[in-house]
Parts: sequence; structure tokens; C-alpha cells
Amino acid sequence: MRRVLPAACLTICLMAALALAAQELQLPATVNAGSGFAIATSGSGSATFYLVGPSYTAKRQVQLGQEIQVRPPEVRSAGRYLAILRSGGASRSGSFYVSAAKPASLSFLAHPSRIPVGQRGGVVGVAFLFDNWHNLVRRPEDVEFRLSTKNAPAAAQSVRTRDGAAWILMNSGTKAGNAQFVAALDGIEEARVIQQVASDPCHLQIRAERSPRGILVQTAPVRDCSGNPVSDGTVVTFTANSPAGLSTVDVPVKKDIAQVELKIPGPATISVASGVVMGNEVKVGGQQ
Repeated sequence: MRRVLPAACLTICLMAALALAAQELQLPATVNAGSGFAIATSGSGSATFYLVGPSYTAKRQVQLGQEIQVRPPEVRSAGRYLAILRSGGASRSGSFYVSAAKPASLSFLAHPSRIPVGQRGGVVGVAFLFDNWHNLVRRPEDVEFRLSTKNAPAAAQSVRTRDGAAWILMNSGTKAGNAQFVAALDGIEEARVIQQVASDPCHLQIRAERSPRGILVQTAPVRDCSGNPVSDGTVVTFTANSPAGLSTVDVPVKKDIAQVELKIPGPATISVASGVVMGNEVKVGGQQ
């Protein structure tokens, strides 16, 4: 059996639908994350308001003709939001965008953690900017990168972000030791430590002298081309050419020097090398 609505009820429902159809949702084009705002409405009567966002949905009753308050916690995630106002059988909707607020933190990646001195473009830094609600700040911002070591001037460069990220290639310094690598923006700083170590040995020098059991060979303090002591364990190769033949010995550097005693009774010509770096030659006579 069909139920017939009274004429008065039909009239009221029709008037409410027409009132809602006649009104528009006055939405902002964009708002910053975490910023509350008001949506103006017109008409009269009650309606249901829906808010749908990337990580939040809401539904509540509102009065037409009064402002709808959108609270800051409802718009914390950046992205596109849909607002719907429904009364009776009619509805109106609109969309707006929430963009990230100002940068509040940055995530800084630095590579490598250990690098030889004098490496061009060897230090890589990448910074990502986020607001208080962990939204990636995609609008362009200037990030300053600084690489500094003790008793040496810092190298600094400003880089503009693209889609929330800024990256840079920097040269390692000339002095061995811990370097501080910093990314900074408007008082926000993140620091990482890069260990700069000596590069390959340079200007190898040796001396040799007779000993009771053969020939004692010793290097001068082993340095790289910038004057930094090479790391303990760096391998130095001694080569001895004597009437008995050719012999080689690999010796690690310990406390800046490498030394070995070669059991060669006769005369010999001794040379030194480390990697592709050659040093001097010395000639030692035979035992008396």
C-alpha cells in the first residue's frame, strides 16, 4: 500500500531542496595544513556536512545560513579535500587543496661516512623538508649545506629544493679528521659526521743500512700529497734486486712508517712503492 505524504510535508521538503540547490559552498582554493577556516552557507534549515580528505573523514549536522567551522586537526594532511552539504534529496559539493605548512624539520642523508681527502664531488648530501604534520613541503625553499673541518674554512653552498628535496655534491677537504656536514634552513639544522682520511701515499722515501742479519729498510713518515699521515695498515711494497734474484715484501704502515729487515747478504738495489706510487731507490753493498 503506497503511503501518500501530506501536501504540507511535500511543500516543506521541496522548499528545503530548492534552498540548498540555490546556495553555493564558498570554499577556499587552498589552505595551509593545520589552519582552521570557515565555510559560509546560505538558506535555512538543517543539513548534513561531510568532509573527506586523504587521511580524515567527518560527518556532522549543521544549520544552513551559518558558517561551518573546519577545525585545524581536520586538515592536517596535505592533499585534495571534498566538502559535501546535503539536505533532503539535494546536495552541493566542492573541493579545495591543503598544502604543507612552513618547514618545521628536515631529514638529512649524507654519504659516504668515510672518504679520502681531495675527492671531487665525493660527498653527497640530500635534504627533505617537512612541516609539523609530516607533510613534504613541496614549494621551493633554500637549503644551505656546509662542510667543515677543524682549523679549516667551511665550504658552503645554498641549494633550492625541488618537490621537497635538495641535493648537492661537495668536495672532501684537504685535512684528515672528522668533518661536520650540515643542512640548514631558517634555524633548522641537521648535522652528520664525515670521516675524512688520508688519500694515497705520495713522495715515498726510504733509507737502508746493513744489519747483522741482512739489510734494514725503513720509510720516512708516509704522507699523502696534502701532508696527512696515511692510515695504519696501508700496505707498502719493498722490492730488492740482488744477485740472488728479485724479491718483494709487503709491509703495513704502523705509526706513520713501514720497515722490514731483508735477509740478503750480498749487494742489492731496493725500491719502494704503494699502489701506483713509486718511491726512491737505494743501493746497499754486500757484507764485509
